[in-house]
Amino acid sequence: MNTAPATSPTPQETSAAEVLLRALKAHGIDYFFANPGTDFAPIVEAFARSSRQGVAVPTPMVIPHENTAISMAHGVYVVTGRPQAVMVHTTVGTGNTLNTLINASRDQIPMLLLAGRTPITEGEAHGGRSRHIHWAQEMFDQAGLVREIVKWDYEMRMPEQAADVVARAMEIMMASPRGPAYLMLPREVIGGAVRRGNAPLVQRAVPAAPYPDPRAVETLAQMIVAAERPVIVAANSGRTPEAVAALSNLAEHFALPVIPYNHRYVCIPWSHPMCQGFKPGPLVKDADLILVVDCDVPWINQLDQPPSADCRVAHLGVDPSFARYPMRSYRSDIAIAGDTTVILRALEAALGRLTTPAEPGIAERRKRLVARAAQIRREWQAVATAASKERGIRPEWLSRCLGDLLPKEAIVVNEYPLLAELCPRDLPGTYFGLSPAGGLGWGFGAALGAKLAAPDRLVVATLGDGAHVFANPTVGHWVSAKHGLPILTVVFNNQLYGAVRRATLAMYRDGVAAEDDGRLLADLSPTPPFEKLVEASGGYGECVTRPEEVPAAIERALAVVTREKRQALLNVMCLY
Repeated sequence: MNTAPATSPTPQETSAAEVLLRALKAHGIDYFFANPGTDFAPIVEAFARSSRQGVAVPTPMVIPHENTAISMAHGVYVVTGRPQAVMVHTTVGTGNTLNTLINASRDQIPMLLLAGRTPITEGEAHGGRSRHIHWAQEMFDQAGLVREIVKWDYEMRMPEQAADVVARAMEIMMASPRGPAYLMLPREVIGGAVRRGNAPLVQRAVPAAPYPDPRAVETLAQMIVAAERPVIVAANSGRTPEAVAALSNLAEHFALPVIPYNHRYVCIPWSHPMCQGFKPGPLVKDADLILVVDCDVPWINQLDQPPSADCRVAHLGVDPSFARYPMRSYRSDIAIAGDTTVILRALEAALGRLTTPAEPGIAERRKRLVARAAQIRREWQAVATAASKERGIRPEWLSRCLGDLLPKEAIVVNEYPLLAELCPRDLPGTYFGLSPAGGLGWGFGAALGAKLAAPDRLVVATLGDGAHVFANPTVGHWVSAKHGLPILTVVFNNQLYGAVRRATLAMYRDGVAAEDDGRLLADLSPTPPFEKLVEASGGYGECVTRPEEVPAAIERALAVVTREKRQALLNVMCLY
């Protein structure tokens, strides 16, 4: 097939790709994470032209796997609150994003996922089909791959739309509740010429989150005053320092116990006396009022004794009913939608009009909860001390060693294994956990994104060995070396898919599969020497096998990361 020669826009013109990149930057997008393919040619030319002309555009970063790219954008956002852009290759690249894109969607992470679209034309149009794959990669509905996951999807149809499609995507992504958007870019369209100045690069106002209903807040305050055993269960409420302060103040002033359950953020400082552990069961079963704060699953009936029949339940947050979950049947006596910080501050003010922290009932509850907090912390430390004396390394001991040695400002990105009770994080923005969707392979990339967003902070990724394999570690280590992102990765390596094993034993504890300790389809032995993979990219690796070796190994790895500015990995062989 003959194709028209590539041509640059005239001096009076620019390309749609250049307009798109400038629009991304104008909307606050700092990084353009790219896993490129044949559809990227106009984007590549646009970056080159923008650099020569000194035009401000996002920083392009080549990331050799789509899941890593999505996770990095996720990590940048949770640290900075600024959404980022990812571009992948047509249908096949889009397919590879689904795992971590689902994580982002369920965690309400706004990011703009761009994808090439197979060239539309088969003739001589500039940018038309010129490779064999351009026929096989086309789908009838490419966006159908992600439509249930994203808030908005669109195929750009005219070069003149470049600025408007970015503005529309950002407008919807950032509206409450936030989430990702998907934009397809046919090669002929994104490579098309646009008259200079044809579209102003202006941001649109984003609708504010609904303001909490004052009457509902007043009613809930009255319910709290009347309650004897209120409990707060939180998960996502610590997205901002203001939210952490709001929940901490409310809990402290009115003696309200807080359970961060399957938490993805520091909702309340973990050393706070009102932080009453990380499992809801003991307090939820006796509660007469439960405040579910930005939490999708406040308890699990098969694992925890559910609340009593006369217990009342309130749901608070930007999406208190989790409307995109097909089924979620928790009782709801009152639901308040709005920005979590605003709700909590309004609730504290309403309580201040009804009672005081010195009220005898509140004072007595505070005394009881402070004593309980001290007792459970003594129990946690006793468990860790006992674990230190075992022949193998237990996660309790490894978690406590990390808790003892990590600076308080360090950012911890945890994909399952770290035990929060033994590695306290008190400062907002120092802990990020895996999305409730549970798509494995997120943590390594998210930690790299966090380091990109906070280059002066120590970033530590705590991963299970299964999660580490899912993360395409060769890609992650290359990205760390290529882009100068030294992080510490700690692999809790039990040579198992722990979640698979636990699920099997939970359902069939007396079954045949239990005779092999539930290892069937969960066994990942023999384990690869993960410490060698990091060495291949110029990093430091060490395998740790004995409990007494753990503290010194952590100190050596931290020295490599903080002093030598190289990535490090500890492959810690664990028993659990």
